[in-house]
Amino acid sequence: MFENLTNKLSSVFNVLKKRGALTEKDVDEALKDVRVALLEADVSLEVVKSFIVKVRERAVGQEVLKSVTPGQQVVKIVNDVLIDALGTANAPLEINHSPPVVILLVGLQGSGKTTTAGKLALYLKNKEKKKVMLASLDIYRPAAREQLRLLGEQAEVLVLPDSDGESPESITKRALASSKVQGVDVLILDTAGRTTLDNIMMTEAKNIFKLSNPSETLLVADSMTGQDAVNTAKAFSEIVNITGVILSRTDGDARGGAALSMRAITGKPIKFIGVSEKLDGLETFHPERAAGRILDMGDVVSLVEKAQETIAEEEAEEMMKRLSQGSFDMNDMLKQIGQLKKLGGLSGVMSMLPGIGKLQKQMEAHNFDDKVIAKQEAIIYSMTKKERSNVGLLNASRRKRIASGSGSTVHEVNRLVKQQQDMARMMKKVGKVGGIGALKNMFSGLGGNSESNLPNGMPASIEEMQKMMGKLPGGGGANKFSGMGLPGFSGKPSKRIK
Repeated sequence: MFENLTNKLSSVFNVLKKRGALTEKDVDEALKDVRVALLEADVSLEVVKSFIVKVRERAVGQEVLKSVTPGQQVVKIVNDVLIDALGTANAPLEINHSPPVVILLVGLQGSGKTTTAGKLALYLKNKEKKKVMLASLDIYRPAAREQLRLLGEQAEVLVLPDSDGESPESITKRALASSKVQGVDVLILDTAGRTTLDNIMMTEAKNIFKLSNPSETLLVADSMTGQDAVNTAKAFSEIVNITGVILSRTDGDARGGAALSMRAITGKPIKFIGVSEKLDGLETFHPERAAGRILDMGDVVSLVEKAQETIAEEEAEEMMKRLSQGSFDMNDMLKQIGQLKKLGGLSGVMSMLPGIGKLQKQMEAHNFDDKVIAKQEAIIYSMTKKERSNVGLLNASRRKRIASGSGSTVHEVNRLVKQQQDMARMMKKVGKVGGIGALKNMFSGLGGNSESNLPNGMPASIEEMQKMMGKLPGGGGANKFSGMGLPGFSGKPSKRIK
């Protein structure tokens, strides 16, 4: 999400930051481009007007125009106004009440509501340690209840059994009674959707709302519909008192206009965003982190948190032990690939690093993508255990066999072996390189081309990155990050990349 907006705003601010001094005319010219970028991102005109006014009021002041770094000051102002527009802070779910706490999901048909119900159930079970029950109130869409049942099985949560001939209201009553009997902490009610906002749908939603008395009424809106998602939120909030929004399919929305408009127009916070089709593809929405991504400042805090959640402590310690001994074979490389995949692949990791937006084209030009990772994984799996531990065994005939078994060429096998050897040598020096430098080298080895690695110019905002890491509980974030297979994040000061 926000890719297009990030690229356009980065171009605008790069021009400003290169100037030693700014005039009001310079600011106005830049804000014209910002206005166009926001409108092209499908941000509401009302929100764009308010946004530009707020930024200009602060940007043309003496404090900015007379500043030593006026361009940076303008970016800081835009960042602050973006955070304000997105909601200032994360709005947690109100679920700490006497059970069963009811969460009512509403939305249009096709918005991803039922899938989101399954994702939310898994989130509440794993992150909040709640006993969850799912109940489908959709008696209209074929297989809607079966879909929810399957999702419940995958998430390993309770699902209210089907009973033909019931109305949504009677299902609601049965779900409430069943959840009390079974000691459920959170009951998620998945209501029926419609292709349009009609009176029947709204009346039904209103009745269910009164019966269930939900602690949270969350609208699931498809971010790819842009302003239609905002209009839907306004219509529902007038009927059933929406308490928050879940934006689905944000991984397919490069504009991000719905997110920027939602809070400002409806007054309702975005509580979650759907980041993938997988059942665990639901993330809490943090306005300040989203603003950082929009302005290409990265989101290292989220990356570290994700690493802590997905990489086992024992696995991280074992990896660091081997790295400290200078040991790095194909088995280790395979583990790193697996860890990268858990973190969302190369694209997922790189999207959270500061300044990476300006390198997207170079990354693509140097085959820096997840397809290369998948091919490398196939090559390693085509090796025997002995070959993975000792690539010195790979003579010409073995390499030909591996190429045939992995659907690759001998040249690609040779290149991977060279990359592994280069990485093994790099691992011995990783303590001296540190920070982004080591991360750059590792990524060049995994996703790049050994003949033409990623060019110099990786972001140098290490101090800010370490500052963010230092805010993690116990200060353990950086240390955990160092052992997850992304070397160099040892928490030690790093040198600026030249």
